[in-house]
Formats: sequence, structure tokens, C-alpha cells
Amino acid sequence: MRDLAAVVAGDAYLLFRLGSRRCALPRAAVREVLPLPRLFRPPSLPKPMAGFLNLGGVAVPVIDLTKLFGLASAAETEQALYRHILLIGRPDGQAPLGLLVDRVLDLLRLAPERLRAVSPEATLNGCAVAELETAEGFVHLLAADRLLLAQEAAALSALQEAAAARLADWDLSG
Repeated sequence: MRDLAAVVAGDAYLLFRLGSRRCALPRAAVREVLPLPRLFRPPSLPKPMAGFLNLGGVAVPVIDLTKLFGLASAAETEQALYRHILLIGRPDGQAPLGLLVDRVLDLLRLAPERLRAVSPEATLNGCAVAELETAEGFVHLLAADRLLLAQEAAALSALQEAAAARLADWDLSG
């Protein structure tokens, strides 16, 4: 099993909803929580890609976690108005990555003894590293750096470069 302490990094967790499931990320992994803006979606993007967010002239790729995990989304209902984007850092030093979630629910502080490790073999790419014990039941704790497979991350980088080039074509500042 991976070292849980290395992945968790702190005692604060951002709780969010993906369809009917509740998941969390370590608070330290999340740079910012944004309301859902208009996204640029070029043709032929992979199904899990919600599109790109223009964040101050930077093309930020946005992944729809419900589609990535094959879950039913609340997006087809009026609840879609309350979706959020979680901005997280990327290990390759590129633009941040946006994670589209159905709704941010809470910021929790939990003692380490309220975490239960999950075997890396129990989830794809070991992306769920623990379960958090909350008053409403257990919540999957995700590792931000394990959400995408290596091939997916490489494809995402190529798509991000193309979107950045397109944004640069429209830069009128000089």
C-alpha cells in the first residue's frame, strides 16, 4: 500500500459530490474553487473533457470527473447550475487542471484516525487512497496526481498546447 501520510498532506479535506457519490481531495491539492463559467469546447475532445477555461489568457483544461469515472451526473437537472470547477496544480508544471464536480459540499477537518487506507489495486490507477469517516458515512479520498493515466495526461498536455495556441491567435495586445 502507498504511504497514506504522503498522499493526504494535512487534516483538511474538500468534500464534493459526483452524481450520487461523495468524494474529497486534500485541501492542499486545491488551489481554487470556481463557479462553472462558459467553457470553450473544440470539436473531437475526449468524452471526459468538459472543455477549456480561459483563465487570464491561459487555456486551463477541465475534466468532468463524473464522465471520467463513468458516473451518472446531476448535469441534466437544474442542479447543473451549481456545478463547480476545482483548480488543482499539475506535477508537470503546466497550467492548472480544472476538475468539474457536481457541487462542492464542505471543507472538513478530520483527525488522522478517521481515515481508512484503500489498497491501490482496489481503484483504477490507485486514485482513491483512503476513505474518510464522516457523520454521513464514508467518503472516497482521491489523490489529485493519480486521477489520470499516463497516456491520458500526455493527451491532455497536447490538447492544452493546441488550445493555448488558439488563444494566442486571438491575442490583440501585441
